[in-house]
Amino acid sequence: MSLKNLNVGFAVTGSFCTFAKIIPVIKQLLDEGADVHPIVSETVNSTDTRFGTAKDFMNKLVELTGKKVISSIVDAEPIGPKSLLDVLVIAPCTGNTLAKIANGISDSAVTMACKAQLRNQRPVIIAISTNDGLSGNAQNIGIVLNRKNIYMVPFGQDDPKNKQNSLVADYSKIIPTILHALEGRQIHPILI
Repeated sequence: MSLKNLNVGFAVTGSFCTFAKIIPVIKQLLDEGADVHPIVSETVNSTDTRFGTAKDFMNKLVELTGKKVISSIVDAEPIGPKSLLDVLVIAPCTGNTLAKIANGISDSAVTMACKAQLRNQRPVIIAISTNDGLSGNAQNIGIVLNRKNIYMVPFGQDDPKNKQNSLVADYSKIIPTILHALEGRQIHPILI
């Protein structure tokens, strides 16, 4: 299956340490002909960290995609009624965002984009990055694994010795997960 002319929403939440991993994925999607629509949480839109400034990251997304970044609930809401996306990728997806998705809460641009995408019975790809994936968010992973049209990028413990509950997706598996999801299938193995 080709990515050519595929409308991909690429939503980013506040796991700032993983931002460097998503830029190559966005570039690869674009190189393979996808039309990428950047979406960010309000936290990503406004928070400067040791990994860089919000302004620089937002500018990088615009430079890469040539599109205005969707960064508010109001801007994300039309995704549903206008059927703007073929697939939505949330990478990184923090534990906070995962919990909101699992419980049907739409209080950010990213969660509204997810709600809009699911309304249209179209795939949502989640690449988790959470320090509590094997504790507080374990139940939310279970919930979304059983939800129709949600597909998980394979994930595993990133630092089992020092952060026993932390889980991070394998970002190199985002595009294969998209391709499987477009066929209605979850890529396996999920746990790595």
